[in-house]
Amino acid sequence: MSIWRQHLRFFGVALALAGLVAVAPRDAVAAGTGARLALVIGNANYPDAEAPLRHPVADARTLADELRRSGFEVDVLENLSKQGMQTAIDAFKAKITPHSSALFFFSGFGIQANRQSYMIPVNAQIWTEAEVKRDGISIESVLSDMNERGASVKIVIIDASRRNPFERRFRRVSTGLASPNAPQGTLVMYAAEPGKVANDGDQEHTLFVGELLKEIRSPGLTAEEIFKNTRVGVSHASNDEQVPMVVSSLTDDFYFGRPKDTTSDRPSDTVTPKPPDNTVTSNPSTSNPSSIITPKPPNVVTPKPPDAVTPKPPDTGPIKPPHRLSAEDEAAVRKYNDTLRTNPNDADAYYRRGQVYASNGQFNEALSDFDQALRIEPNDPEALNNRCWTRAVIGDLQAALSDCDKALSLRPTFVDALDSRGFIYLKLGLLSRAIVDYDAAIKKDPKKASSLFGRGKAKIRNGDTAGGNADLKAAKSVQPDIASEFEDYGVR
Repeated sequence: MSIWRQHLRFFGVALALAGLVAVAPRDAVAAGTGARLALVIGNANYPDAEAPLRHPVADARTLADELRRSGFEVDVLENLSKQGMQTAIDAFKAKITPHSSALFFFSGFGIQANRQSYMIPVNAQIWTEAEVKRDGISIESVLSDMNERGASVKIVIIDASRRNPFERRFRRVSTGLASPNAPQGTLVMYAAEPGKVANDGDQEHTLFVGELLKEIRSPGLTAEEIFKNTRVGVSHASNDEQVPMVVSSLTDDFYFGRPKDTTSDRPSDTVTPKPPDNTVTSNPSTSNPSSIITPKPPNVVTPKPPDAVTPKPPDTGPIKPPHRLSAEDEAAVRKYNDTLRTNPNDADAYYRRGQVYASNGQFNEALSDFDQALRIEPNDPEALNNRCWTRAVIGDLQAALSDCDKALSLRPTFVDALDSRGFIYLKLGLLSRAIVDYDAAIKKDPKKASSLFGRGKAKIRNGDTAGGNADLKAAKSVQPDIASEFEDYGVR
């Protein structure tokens, strides 16, 4: 997983779900060319549980945001009773029309009874297996509703394979969930295999949802490829203790984001649209994106900490030069260009095109697009983080620091922004500050390779050779090529 893949993960991370990312609803895809509808539910506050579940609400909100960026009309609801869940599902069903794409996500408690899986509302009163059917809502009934309404693509994602307080009350009960019956045109993924349960862990998202978000932001993948990669990622990260279940009866490819495009039109077809007449690009140095120049590190005035002298910046090498866009990425850029010709104020199209440029080392073009995205939506924390990272890579460290500070003021626990700011402090030589930010990022995501590697570098430069080497080793175990990536971004 590259650093750019990690940093562009909230739309695209790259595409910051570029998998659920992109302007796919504006483009015809192989399947599901009609409306895109999603119902997302996170149930966490179960009175019968010892404490509220930590992840369902946060996971539901994050996934909903990514789905919206992919053109889904999303209803996201939290802590629903049986009546609330049924009302929401009925409203969702009523919106579905023939040829539409319908996605349902649930995170909370689930129970298997009579070889069917039931989602549990927060007000369920379950003491016997018979009461599961009374108070729960069958996953298969939701699938049946979606199918009856004529949805050509039906996607169901269930993160409910948890040990729960209800099943302990039964003499005989099968743990986990049961395999679903999938009508044609269906793609289903559960957080764990049938009959298995999973631990949520203490990261920002569950392991399952975290891996799903990473893959859904990867460009050019079909939904089936995204789900398969999520299954592999969760399995590897858990040492095969948790293996998601994927069931598919799709007959055509479906893309959350931009589909693969094997056409190879000449790069000259790629045109950067002119901003509206009443706007000024905030970074004049990037006004000519066709000339890609590896910038010289600027003269950086290092801020003094209250209790420390200005440190000497560490030695850094040149950043990796840009490379030509692949045919697939050229096709993606052309699509964003078309979108921006129609609507020059589409912040999301600027953002996603910037991600394509950034992932190819074309940082001047990326920076120009992130500038435009933030001109339109100045308080977008993901766009701020991506501009922060881009500026940090090219050496504009003070401007980068300002972007990261603002992103974190908007979202204080934003792991990627903490990682970006740690990288800035590392390049500035403010090692203690770098370690603090990397610590915070790693606390949220213990396997974040870029934070582990950056903290390792900072510790070594700060005199903690043993601790630093341990971090470097841990980072390389997660991402073997992490050292070469840091070298590409000027840190040796």
